[in-house]
Amino acid sequence: MAIVKEHSDFVSSGKKATILAALGVVFGDIGTSPLYALRESFASSEATVLNPPDLLGVLSLIIWALLLIISVKYLVFVLRADNQGEGGIIALVALLNPWHSKPGEPRYLLMILGLFGACLLYGDGTITPAISVLSAVEGVVVVEPGLVRFVLPLTIVILLGLFSIQRYGSNKIGNFFGPVMLLWFSVLALLGIRGILMHPSVLVAFNPCYALTFFAHNGMSGFLTLGAVFLVVTGGETLYADLGHFGVSAIRRGWFVIVFPALLLNYLGQAALLIQQPAAISAPFFKLAPDWALIPLIVLATVATIIASQAVISGTFSLTRQAIHLGQLPRMRVIFTQAEESGQVYLPLVNWLLMVACIGLVLGFGSSSALAAAYGIAVSMDMVVTTLLAVAVARRFGWHPLLSVGVGVLFMPVDSAFLGANLAKIPQGGWYALLIAGVLFIIMWTWRSGRALLLSRLAKRAIRQSDFLQQLEDDPPYRVPGTAVVLTSQEGPCVPASLIQHMKCTHVLHERVIFLTVVVADQPHVPAAERLDFQDLGQGVFRLRVHYGFSQPANIPLALKLGEHIGIPVDTEAVIYIIGRETLIARREIPGLPFFWQEQIFTWLARNAARATAYYRLPEERVLELGLQVGL
Repeated sequence: MAIVKEHSDFVSSGKKATILAALGVVFGDIGTSPLYALRESFASSEATVLNPPDLLGVLSLIIWALLLIISVKYLVFVLRADNQGEGGIIALVALLNPWHSKPGEPRYLLMILGLFGACLLYGDGTITPAISVLSAVEGVVVVEPGLVRFVLPLTIVILLGLFSIQRYGSNKIGNFFGPVMLLWFSVLALLGIRGILMHPSVLVAFNPCYALTFFAHNGMSGFLTLGAVFLVVTGGETLYADLGHFGVSAIRRGWFVIVFPALLLNYLGQAALLIQQPAAISAPFFKLAPDWALIPLIVLATVATIIASQAVISGTFSLTRQAIHLGQLPRMRVIFTQAEESGQVYLPLVNWLLMVACIGLVLGFGSSSALAAAYGIAVSMDMVVTTLLAVAVARRFGWHPLLSVGVGVLFMPVDSAFLGANLAKIPQGGWYALLIAGVLFIIMWTWRSGRALLLSRLAKRAIRQSDFLQQLEDDPPYRVPGTAVVLTSQEGPCVPASLIQHMKCTHVLHERVIFLTVVVADQPHVPAAERLDFQDLGQGVFRLRVHYGFSQPANIPLALKLGEHIGIPVDTEAVIYIIGRETLIARREIPGLPFFWQEQIFTWLARNAARATAYYRLPEERVLELGLQVGL
């Protein structure tokens, strides 16, 4: 029983990964939570006392959160909602095929909700590296309290190094990730066993009655503790987003065989230690280790958090590229760090913005405990959105109404409880993630609305395709040898304004003219056999649609090369590319976007967007750009 066809049917042989490889990327975020999660469960609420009953109650909550949210919700149900093998919230939205829906329709509202969820992930993309690296470096204080003044500088140096190497691609050190994370999870398990042997009675926390008793005794304070308990499952969305890289089988086996047991053992061990030594709450993870192992453990924890941060940063790059392809963000410079088929990309602008945000968070909050207040609200909102979208996708793909609704009824109360507890963090720092999400959502909304308005303005300048062809027949212009490829966003029967401008300026036309439109499908990959849609309009004029998935790079010369091999009349070595470059003018007197400030933002975004020449891999020496002034 699946929502859509399982990923293993779609993933290519080059992308099939071992459990070891998945450990280094998929589980890095959730695997470093033991550094701070249990500690913050008691630091976050002054009313929650560190005594054995409350400790066992919090431990029971942690165990059942891992079971219900990660093991059951994500591993059993959500991973079935793959879009031709790709996961993540953008892929989930695309499964609903909402891009051509109208405002007010359920699919449109779900699309808006999903896009806001994607915006929330950017806040997580800045907080995760900051809190992970900072919490690991803070381990030096356990060795020597006097080293506390070096924690922030050392964290910033590590973050600077981490973001500086992004341009080389994670594949360069990818083979190093898996073995290190295997060692990390092995150490988690061994430390946990050491702690359990101190006080084996902690095993009773598997009984959910301890969690219920904790709520009964602590009331609202116990409920708010869920905001810290949630830190143990914050890697769930990352796990789903990495589905396309490793597949369902590797992720499930890695979780149930290695990661889940190691995490359980470590949390149990930390709780056992705290029963014996309540004063260890300042750093229960590091104090679980023997004195001789502290320094090696700090080094290993730092490397593990760097790997976890790398996975989140790479995921942010992929998410941004998908949003650009789907028309939600302006074009940006995209660098492929290895073969295009691998999906390894680097976006310089996103990288440096993330770096500035991470360092700003470290300096602004100053400690991992303070950062924990900002962490969680974005992911908890995302988990609610994921549940709603997954239920909608399940209905679209034929699940019985009672079954799909039943899944929602099972998980929505749990997700909502975690979200409610995290909402209390807003004054302490949770506002940050909401601010980032709000700004990005406004940018996406403005860009999509502005592009639609721009296309409507350009359409008024275009002439009908039939009129243009008739004009060529009645009054033929001078035709020069060669092929002109005119890039246009308009798929309808209109001639692009850029070509009209070209003819007005030169009074000539190439022997062959191809109107080329890039079409992004609601699926991650479009096979090469389905890439081109070609139509002969007559008079030496053709229309070519090039189809890509939202996870594929757009390479126009390569697509034309493919067309040349299947009989499309184009000489790729002599083609001229004609592109319209619009100069936008925001005008109050012309009805346009809902708010004038939106027009100003859209104008600025369009002016600073990456040129089509670079984005579509066009040879610059064969590109003719024609300027057009367009009033918004």
